Amino acid sequence: MIAQFLRSSKPFHASRLSRPSLQHVAQLRKLTEVSISKAREALSQTNNDIQQALEWVKNDLAASGLKKAANVQSRETREGLISVCILSGGSRGKTALGGGSIRAAMVELNCETDFVGRNVLFGQLAADIAHTAAFITEPTDSSTIIRSCSLDVLNDAPLLSRNNPSSHSPSTVSSSIRDLIAKVGEKVSLKRAVTVVQNSYLGQSPNLGLRIASYLHGSVGSAPQGRIGSLAVLALQSPELARRLESETFIKDLERLERALARQITGFDTRSIKDGDETALYNQPFMMLGGESANVPVRLAIENWSKQQGLVQDGEEGGIEVLEFAKWSVGDVIE
Repeated sequence: MIAQFLRSSKPFHASRLSRPSLQHVAQLRKLTEVSISKAREALSQTNNDIQQALEWVKNDLAASGLKKAANVQSRETREGLISVCILSGGSRGKTALGGGSIRAAMVELNCETDFVGRNVLFGQLAADIAHTAAFITEPTDSSTIIRSCSLDVLNDAPLLSRNNPSSHSPSTVSSSIRDLIAKVGEKVSLKRAVTVVQNSYLGQSPNLGLRIASYLHGSVGSAPQGRIGSLAVLALQSPELARRLESETFIKDLERLERALARQITGFDTRSIKDGDETALYNQPFMMLGGESANVPVRLAIENWSKQQGLVQDGEEGGIEVLEFAKWSVGDVIE
């Protein structure tokens, strides 16, 4: 009787080995951000081996992500986030003259519901994709500075973490989107991306510099993303530019002006820079800068600002100019 019982019973130590510890569950969730139940399943299947559990989760996410992606493929994605990454904002000090080495990107990542759009994982992925787009784009001889980024190229690129740029992830942008679909159960899609990469400007003149301005409305937390976003390229010209860019006071005033211009583009029905009626940026009252500028057009306000900052001298050309901008809202219909 006892011998029969022992033959039919499982060894006690085997069941103890397969039971995930709370410490291992917490560790695996921190590394993968999967659910508690999925972390327990992964550890149970791998006898509490973290490295094997990580591989199990990776394979499980790939399989379930592909399946869920196929199931939700026909659904509409009208929610989501606009995310901006600025790796280099432009001219600052003597070493940045003649181009300013501007490097930035703006992307739109979509989902089905506002609930997922405010999810931390969704926001993190949007920020990482924008960071990846800004990092991988190479300068070209294009006539425009703000350029469309190929989604095919971006989807195949390794995902680069915004918060931990030195880390090397084996995941691509497309596989990371697929993994997120497996976690949130909704369709997630990368709608569009633009990049700004410029290492030189007009022959690297010592009197010229470039700057990047951006603003996001309806942001989630402190992350550089929201439901409406703008990205603008500004040019500065002056014989005094090198000296002015070494002044921290000037830089702070310049950043305030840049933010106001980006907010103006975002907050108003802005469709062009100079040509048009009230939809042209330069024709709008500069409400976002405030003070006396609120009652004058943007064109006149930035001319006055340039004179006050010493960028424009009598009889000389100079000042600050908006060269290009891109403005997006989540769910825009792209023609």
